[in-house]
Amino acid sequence: MSKKQIEVILTEHIASLAASEGDMVTVAPGFARNYLLPLGKAIPNTSGNQRRITTLQAAKEKREAWDLQHMTDLGDSLKSLRLVITAKVGEGGKMFGSVTAGMICDELKNQFAVELDKKKVILDKPIKQVGEHHVKLDLHSDIEAELLVIVESDAPEEPEAKEEAGEAKPAAAE
Repeated sequence: MSKKQIEVILTEHIASLAASEGDMVTVAPGFARNYLLPLGKAIPNTSGNQRRITTLQAAKEKREAWDLQHMTDLGDSLKSLRLVITAKVGEGGKMFGSVTAGMICDELKNQFAVELDKKKVILDKPIKQVGEHHVKLDLHSDIEAELLVIVESDAPEEPEAKEEAGEAKPAAAE
């Protein structure tokens, strides 16, 4: 059996194809018929639609220029921010759970009204320690920024209070 392919012209960015609007790509017929064409993400490659490529590419350039400017401004403003995240901490200063990229994005939205996709937060591994951490942000293909994330205990005096209470009970029991 030969695998038949169809050429389509994309009308928006498709991450799985690593292509954006105005690009002509070759895809499987089922992918085009069941996903791209019904959702309006692509149009068939015909001579009439070939002319639309120029308008789609102009829209792409305009969007990319706006994205670059927006992400540059965002990167500059994020450099000066200090994001504070509180986490539950057990005995010995050990955290319950960890701070993930999703939590960082949620706190950015709550504290500073900055919406950021969690895919743009680069963490080698989740943060599992209380303290200051420098987190790398990949805002655009050309722009990287760094955010200072401070992880604090939700009840810093609680472990000390338990130790004092533990010492007081044996004295009272005697």
